[in-house]
Amino acid sequence: MMKASKTAMAEKKPKLHYPNGRGRMETVRWVLAAAGVEFEEEFLETKEQLQKLQDGNHLLFQQVPMVEIDGMKLVQTRSILHYIADKHNLFGRDLKERTLIDMYVEGTLDLLELIIMHPFLKPDDQQKEVVSMAQKAILRYFPVFEKVLREHGQRFLVGNQLSLADVVLLQTILALEEKIPNILASFPHLQEYSVKVSNVPTIRKFLEPGSKKKPPPDEIYVRTVYNVFMP
Repeated sequence: MMKASKTAMAEKKPKLHYPNGRGRMETVRWVLAAAGVEFEEEFLETKEQLQKLQDGNHLLFQQVPMVEIDGMKLVQTRSILHYIADKHNLFGRDLKERTLIDMYVEGTLDLLELIIMHPFLKPDDQQKEVVSMAQKAILRYFPVFEKVLREHGQRFLVGNQLSLADVVLLQTILALEEKIPNILASFPHLQEYSVKVSNVPTIRKFLEPGSKKKPPPDEIYVRTVYNVFMP
């Protein structure tokens, strides 16, 4: 009986706890989807739901994202991403590859964070921030990846296989293209790369209508976040 219980636990779908929108959970959705892992979601809509998780000692640092997976309740976005990526062979073959992936991911997440916070800015500041994001992407971040792809001539960023770095970069590129459609105009290798990674079967499926990929944040999502997290 004990052995069967452990097997059932291992086969249980991950459950994601977060509001019904992108935020910091969207990258987790992307990585699970890229790995071909089905998952469930429990959307937070009220302070009471968050308080219940906090009171039940389900949140190590009293905050979400939180993912129930393999009998654990994981928090901290980067830790969640590392666990999923490592488990599903999206985190390189050796220490050198993992370190490269980690550097690329950390840099890209810095850019992605600007996109995540954009809907919560005052309306007058949002357009200014789009200009700022475009400048940072074009001058600081995208040249790095353009150079990497040009120099090694491979399909993916590290080790010529799909990794967490590719997933996070594609997510960020597509989110920026929603606001600035020609953001890759000066980066031919990134343009080709974006198409190739988008056509990885598991990612292509995630990009199709009806998937668990969340739409761009709207007023309803912003209100929900305020309802859940603001005092």
